[in-house]
Amino acid sequence: MGAMFPYDAALLAAAQSSPQDIPGVLATMQDMEALMADGDGLKWFNLLYLQVTQAVKAREDAGGFSDPAWLAQLDVQFAGLYFEALRNFLSGQPSPGCWRALFQRRDQAAIARIQFALAGVNAHINHDLPMAIVATCQVTGTVPQHGTAQYQDYTALNTTLDSLVEQAKQELHVRLLGDALPPVSHLEETLAAWSVAAARETAWTNSEILWRLEGSPLAAGLLDGIDGLTTVAGKTILTPVPMV
Repeated sequence: MGAMFPYDAALLAAAQSSPQDIPGVLATMQDMEALMADGDGLKWFNLLYLQVTQAVKAREDAGGFSDPAWLAQLDVQFAGLYFEALRNFLSGQPSPGCWRALFQRRDQAAIARIQFALAGVNAHINHDLPMAIVATCQVTGTVPQHGTAQYQDYTALNTTLDSLVEQAKQELHVRLLGDALPPVSHLEETLAAWSVAAARETAWTNSEILWRLEGSPLAAGLLDGIDGLTTVAGKTILTPVPMV
């Protein structure tokens, strides 16, 4: 596909990174942040994700996790799926439909910044997170299961993440180029319905199912179904806000 923005080649180069720890993930996101213009919808998801990752690192530094190595590995596995989806899209390779819904609309000025941010969160949590949990458990010799120390660390982040998303709902409540939005639109219902904690709980449950289906053709079918539902949700989130 052709470049949507003049810096897309540089963005692709940044996304080629394969960070091995949280500081490396942060560095890659910061490199991408420095490249993207305000008129690029991806910038607003990347910014929110950067803030989330900084919060995870701060909690790790403060000794806030019972299994920090597991949580750090999850952070790396999780971010890697975002970078992979972006580099595949920018290089013309297949990428999940839920990510394409965002990438193909990056320049649509009628869409609000918060819509781009939430569309990215939708794709990343609903589609990518179950796979990242499974990969993390494979690397660390653990099992995705409710009630474990890893699950407790995982859910301990919900309050922080919900807080950052609520903050983004306020700060990014403008059109892509910064124009004011109408006081009432479908966007208000979309924002009110979004819950990070609920999405992350579903992602954990799906990771347990994927774990049990390891090696089965049913696993691919489940992931295809998740991508389909997440794509529909992403396109709904990205419905342009009409001019008034």
